[in-house]
Amino acid sequence: MKVQRLQILDDDGKLLNPDLEPNIPKETLIRALETMVQVRLLDEKGIRLQRQGKVTFHIFTKGQEAHVAAALALSDDDWVYPAYREHGIALFRGFSLEDLVNHLFANIKDKEKGRRLPGLFGSLKHNFVNPSAPIGTQIIQAAGTAYAMKMQKEEKVTAVFFGDGASSSNDFHSGLNFGGVTKSPVIFICQNNQWAISVPFRRQTAAENIVDRAKGYGIEGIQIDGNDFLAFYTAVKQARERALRGEGPTLIESITYRVTPHTSSDDPKAYRSEEEVKKWEQKDPIKRFKNYLIGKKYISEKDYEKMVERNSELLDELIDKAETLPKPGLSTLFDDVFETIPPYLLEEKEELLEFYKEA
Repeated sequence: MKVQRLQILDDDGKLLNPDLEPNIPKETLIRALETMVQVRLLDEKGIRLQRQGKVTFHIFTKGQEAHVAAALALSDDDWVYPAYREHGIALFRGFSLEDLVNHLFANIKDKEKGRRLPGLFGSLKHNFVNPSAPIGTQIIQAAGTAYAMKMQKEEKVTAVFFGDGASSSNDFHSGLNFGGVTKSPVIFICQNNQWAISVPFRRQTAAENIVDRAKGYGIEGIQIDGNDFLAFYTAVKQARERALRGEGPTLIESITYRVTPHTSSDDPKAYRSEEEVKKWEQKDPIKRFKNYLIGKKYISEKDYEKMVERNSELLDELIDKAETLPKPGLSTLFDDVFETIPPYLLEEKEELLEFYKEA
């Protein structure tokens, strides 16, 4: 089934239809671009750190930075259930760049205490839920949270992100069905980046589009150009407004592309062509958004270069500092499970510390 894809900016950042241009304050747009730049720089520096053996793992976001637009469309009180590549939302909401760098190093200041894969983090303060490595589990969690909000008559929504591969999971179907039946205020955002590691999109569904499934669950569906910041913002804003009016969930299919490997453990040359990657690199979300802001005379090319340089230097400083910090103590393995550690765990803790002391 042919669907109409929402697109407001062309590949060069020019407005296709001025009537669709959202009204967003200049300062907010510039801050969003800076957040996207920080996410891109984290990619560039993160993979080098991993290859140098200074961090253990890296999850890429390059090509999908337009997701930051969702942070503008949502309220800070709304709950976000991310997948692997949406940390730009946490940064825009005020999550500390220093805390994120410390998390990547799993050092003593890592708020996850070195227990999670680098890139998998959460923040209660910023309503940014800690993601799970298993595919799609956050979908039913978000639907359940939204239902609780509805029952408690809270003026909030949940937004949940997942990839095209997760659309083949049981949790995808359970979450969309539950959200549709209960008309809960949840926004399902599929980041269709064409590849679930090495499995192409066409192996995920016989349907032409993921958004086609929305009708089967009785919910609204929209497909967007996922590299178009303004389209991303508009779709999430409209979905939030619908949800708060009691009209139920929306499934947003964001057509985007992972131009990098899935993670630092992946070699995409084994399953996709360089020509395909180069084609999508022409649709770079940062370039498009930057050109849009230059066209609006909000920034200049020189302003952008300074923004990149400033944030690159800041990240280098944070990395140098994080690298010097020790790892969390072994005893922290027993923290954060029970309010009061039970006797049998205290005994195990003492035995473990004694064992490594002797070793």
